[in-house]
Amino acid sequence: ATTNGSSPRRIVTRLIHRDSLLSPYYNPNDTITDRATRILQSSTARLAYFEAKVLETSVHQLNLIPSFPELFVNFSLGHPPIRQLAVMDTGSNLLWVRCAPCRNCRGQATPVLDPLRSSTYSSLSCRTPYCSYAPGSKCDRSDWCIYNQTYYDGPSSRGVLAKDQVTFETRDDGAITVPDVVFGCGHENGKFRDGRVTGILGLGARMISLVSRLGSRFSYCIGNLMDPSYEYNHLILGEGAIFQGYSTPLEVVQGLYYVTLEGISIGPKRLDIDRNAFRRTRRHGGVVMDSGSPMTWLVEKAARAVHGEVRSLMDGVLERVPNGPSSLCYRGTVGRDLVGFPATTLHFAGGADLGLEAASVFYQAKDDVFCIAVARSDVEGLSIIGLMAQQYYNMAYDVAGKKLSFQRIDCALLDE
Repeated sequence: ATTNGSSPRRIVTRLIHRDSLLSPYYNPNDTITDRATRILQSSTARLAYFEAKVLETSVHQLNLIPSFPELFVNFSLGHPPIRQLAVMDTGSNLLWVRCAPCRNCRGQATPVLDPLRSSTYSSLSCRTPYCSYAPGSKCDRSDWCIYNQTYYDGPSSRGVLAKDQVTFETRDDGAITVPDVVFGCGHENGKFRDGRVTGILGLGARMISLVSRLGSRFSYCIGNLMDPSYEYNHLILGEGAIFQGYSTPLEVVQGLYYVTLEGISIGPKRLDIDRNAFRRTRRHGGVVMDSGSPMTWLVEKAARAVHGEVRSLMDGVLERVPNGPSSLCYRGTVGRDLVGFPATTLHFAGGADLGLEAASVFYQAKDDVFCIAVARSDVEGLSIIGLMAQQYYNMAYDVAGKKLSFQRIDCALLDE
């Protein structure tokens, strides 16, 4: 294992999708319908989270614990190192894990981090500037900083804000250790009964996040989410994140990553959508790039235009299935019946075009039914670009430079 200095330039680590063979959630008996149900549930829960975050006043305390997590990261905390499996979340800032003594930690599959046994652990006092950025922070009697990460529709995590070393396994079986990483040592973890996940890795932009600690740049590459044997999904943290392809302005508001969507095309046809439909006003609306919702959510005018164009291309060619799981479903399979379906293109500011093939726009709902993975958002003016739309892309976030870059690529090629 190699240990770099205080802030390694580049950390490359594997991302594990929930349905991957590498995931503790992988179930070989899962059916197409099981996976489709999760896509819907996960996407709907995520939309509800954004609704709460946008409309609530205490937004800094309100995040979603992914009830249906999509992507996981392995790392270790402390010395000796205790292995963790955390949910990757671009919608929150804090890295937190379960710590001993721990309430509601029964059933955890791996050992819990014990601060008394880690030689590199230190609690943070209330006077540290990090404390003011911690969710729900306050002082205890000993002047330690206590955080309280509450979640929409899920358990909370409460404990001590601390520092310890984090060790990431690299793809070549080496390791990179980052000293003095701020994290939440969670002693009370609500109703968090799932023993397979040990915490959350928030990739938000605030000072308290690991992203800020490592130079405010990161990238992730996602391949085919429907292929459980695909093993090249990965996350790169630090200055050495890969920035190639198109670039578009990135705005960070309340820890969420907003982009400027100017229009949508299907094939050569630019859809008739007023570009103001995607505009962010002082308090509402806008377009968020998200890692937690599989589906993409568009404001009503845009969703209606997309669905209308899909119907005009498909009705009469394939049988529409009424009362399907989504608002627009057809009889057939994505792999067979959508060969030759024109690409859907999301046009972002700066001439950055995100081209989506059929497998990023539709999902298989049953053996013989597929549905559109673009749904109508009923949250005031808010649209969300989901994970399926980011398949086959390297997505790179330059937080300080306020830029999102993306390039269509097989993640295996970035793995060299």
